Amino acid sequence: MIFGILKDIKEGENRVICTPIEVASIIAAGHTVYAEKDCGLGSGFTTEQYAEQGAIIATADEIWEKCDFVAKVKEIEPSEFKKPRENQMIYCCVHPAGHPEEVQALLDSKCIAITAEDSHRYGSPNCEAAGKQGALFGLESLLTINGGKGKFVGGFAGAPGINALIMGAGTVGQGALWVLHQLGANVTVMDINVGILRQVGKEYGSKINTMFCNQQTIASVLPQMDLVINCVKWPKQRKDFLITKEMLKTMEPGSVLVDISNDDPGCIESSHETHHDNPRYVVNGVVHYCVSNIPGAVARSTSVSLAAETLPLLLNIMNNGLAEACVRDGFIRRSLTTYKGYLTHEETSGIQGRPWIKPEDILGIADRRLDPAPAATTTKSTNFIKL
Repeated sequence: MIFGILKDIKEGENRVICTPIEVASIIAAGHTVYAEKDCGLGSGFTTEQYAEQGAIIATADEIWEKCDFVAKVKEIEPSEFKKPRENQMIYCCVHPAGHPEEVQALLDSKCIAITAEDSHRYGSPNCEAAGKQGALFGLESLLTINGGKGKFVGGFAGAPGINALIMGAGTVGQGALWVLHQLGANVTVMDINVGILRQVGKEYGSKINTMFCNQQTIASVLPQMDLVINCVKWPKQRKDFLITKEMLKTMEPGSVLVDISNDDPGCIESSHETHHDNPRYVVNGVVHYCVSNIPGAVARSTSVSLAAETLPLLLNIMNNGLAEACVRDGFIRRSLTTYKGYLTHEETSGIQGRPWIKPEDILGIADRRLDPAPAATTTKSTNFIKL
């Protein structure tokens, strides 16, 4: 198979989907690799390093034209909507439910798109990175020079440390918790899963506070919080919020809210996407940090981790073909988003009202013994396409 590594063009994005090490592995498996010039430069990998491992250096247009399978980290940008072609496979963070124009472009092209964020069996390394680095950006936002209230995370002699609230105790939230706890913050963690709260409390020796997550419990502690970090994956069909603009008025001026989830719509009424070059804004006295690709700020580490975790998935598809890969790996199957003009992603169907077909049906593997995988989200759709 001819595989192409694209340079990400999203604003502020420096990650790359494959480092030179993965290039060597893919070529050793018998495939050809094209790498866009400077695709890994933002992560510290030179074009020469890719060439030394056997990659053919090319332009983006050449990769789109010649490669059977192309990959990048973030979404297909509007300037790329016309690039995919029929039967070409694409792997990237599509975020399809929230990007109807992108989905339509993929359907129109009749390409085969796989949404990366649903494909990680053990959770994306980007989630851990977003939590840990998001916590650090929250502490940076608390600095007086950035409009924050000027409190140090662990305090000084005679001056207490900060109170921090983490909403959501998944991979992202636990990453943020690790950083804040290590630095001496007084942390409260909220989630709707009591089992996870029990696990987190046990892991930290009951040195953190845990609470059930809903608007009422958040409101009860918000006035005491210096830093709030949102890690909740909010169902896109919901129109309510966990934190409203009015609730922000109960916080001290200069408090900070970091929205790592950054869904649109999300659970924070005052949240909207920002970028690394202008990451903060203020609503009702509260400093908001809402950069949508936080892991891009630590591009070297995140690229190394993401590329290593993604390589087996890419090789599964290249070595065995898409249908067989979807039999063997339910996480690839559930992340199939469009297939030759058909929508195959349930959440996108449910959110956007588009008809869809199950991946196992369109691939003709429904009668096989399929590797199981949980649904990527709680969104359901019975709006099926009938072939």
